[in-house]
Amino acid sequence: MLPIVVVLIDGLGDRAHEELGGRTASEAAGTPNLDALAAGASCGVLYGVGPGRAPSSEVAHWAMLGYRTDEFPGRAVFEALGRGQDVRSEHVFAYAALRPAELRDDGWWLTGRPDPERDAELAAELVSRCDGIEIDGLSFSLEHVWRGESVLRIGGGADERVTDSDAFFRDRHPVLRPRPVVPEAERTARACEEWSREVMRRLDGERFNVITLKWFGRPHPLPSFRERHGIDGAFAAESAFLRGLGRSLGLEPVEAALDAALVGERLDAGDTFVYMHDKRVDEAGHTKDPRRKQSAVEEIDGLLADLPTERAIVCLTGDHATPASPEVIHSGDPVPLVIAGPGVRADPVTSFGELDCAAGILGQLRGPDLMPVLLNAADRPLFLGSRPTPVDGADGYPAAELLEPLT
Repeated sequence: MLPIVVVLIDGLGDRAHEELGGRTASEAAGTPNLDALAAGASCGVLYGVGPGRAPSSEVAHWAMLGYRTDEFPGRAVFEALGRGQDVRSEHVFAYAALRPAELRDDGWWLTGRPDPERDAELAAELVSRCDGIEIDGLSFSLEHVWRGESVLRIGGGADERVTDSDAFFRDRHPVLRPRPVVPEAERTARACEEWSREVMRRLDGERFNVITLKWFGRPHPLPSFRERHGIDGAFAAESAFLRGLGRSLGLEPVEAALDAALVGERLDAGDTFVYMHDKRVDEAGHTKDPRRKQSAVEEIDGLLADLPTERAIVCLTGDHATPASPEVIHSGDPVPLVIAGPGVRADPVTSFGELDCAAGILGQLRGPDLMPVLLNAADRPLFLGSRPTPVDGADGYPAAELLEPLT
């Protein structure tokens, strides 16, 4: 059986751009290493959750790592875990963001955000001013992270099924009222609305005068990555919330950007799964400059000369599309998918990009298909029709400790 390496280029997918000759950034970029990888691999395209669906990174990652939507704890839980905070199921978590807002005819509208350097001290002081509020038996505590952003912990029997007050846009929607998704969450939603109003009273007259809430969630019991797939190892990312996601699955969080040498070190140490995330292409996509995204793809390509395809199944793909135009955050366009390694069939694809990879043997896959395909390539598929593991939703051959031999 072989170990598995996943190189995840955040926001890799794109749209065709006139200034790139009707090509995506990946298709226009000079990528000798990615081309060589594709030429010796099975290729296809991947939709993180499904065609036309524009997922956030955490939602796409969750599906691609083989976990269901009913198991998803919410990104705020990942934010807390990624920063080493104590996370317990009796608390509801939300991500809280200090912002400036102005009152217009139809409500409060966000107008910016604190500067991480110039406003750091003020932002921390304003957040602390709003810590420790209690409403209707619910306690609201804030733990400042950076730039006025915090993890909000709600105790006292709160319900996580509440909608965000942060509309994610400064120019399309105002700050929103929290709404209950189910009747049982009515008390929590009302308390969150009153908390928001109390925060605005405490910050009245300040340059930053609201704190928005998003990504409500609560941790759930769920199978570890080793229990579900029979492999474990490292989850390397610069983003704290992604390291928290890996930690929630029992993978060792490592703070690092794309580093082929680190992959080799982890394999040498005995890891059977190594995940390596890089955000540079996604950040370039958000600039809405196709040339910058093309350059970012070329920069990443320069780091990929030494992937261990001779001793591991190596997958390179993205979680979603971050088009360099038009003005969307993410889109539901397909992302190139390349899988290489011992025993993997090399299809006719010889260059990297959405259109080229779409002609490969893997065809079009969705996020939940990824782990079964990788486990199969690594000689670790779960043989359907037998019962080697009691873990619900298992995709791979089980870890030895789950076999429980009769003695």
